Amino acid sequence: MKHIHLENSWIINAPLEKVFDIITDFENLPKNFPKVAESVVITKREGNNLEIDAQVKSFGATFPVKMKTKILPQKGFISDNQSSSFGTSGHEELLLENVGGGTKINYIYEVDIHKKWLRIMAKPLIGWFAMKAWEKAVVNNLRKILEK
Repeated sequence: MKHIHLENSWIINAPLEKVFDIITDFENLPKNFPKVAESVVITKREGNNLEIDAQVKSFGATFPVKMKTKILPQKGFISDNQSSSFGTSGHEELLLENVGGGTKINYIYEVDIHKKWLRIMAKPLIGWFAMKAWEKAVVNNLRKILEK
């Protein structure tokens, strides 16, 4: 299977504006989410459109990812990501909505796996593990930062 659809949502007990500010502060991703990003460099910025070179962490490895990201003011972001060394590309959407005193994070990642050997184990491994790991590394950190 070359294409994998990942999707989940979570509630953060914090105002949308505060969640948005942290989740779109790409320069501070390594500080705020150290299990996800080792380094982030914005190489181009035109308004809400960013081009980013990142060293990301996943499955016990660190690898380069090029991101073309559009910030959607007070709504979240969408990003097209490419990792030639890990052999994947993807379309990521992190969208926020107000819900009864908190913020709902709706997260979708459409992953294409280009390396044949990785496809063999990708669906069960990425499908289950990726969302659990993302929740632990991102959502739980957001909760620690904002739900004080």
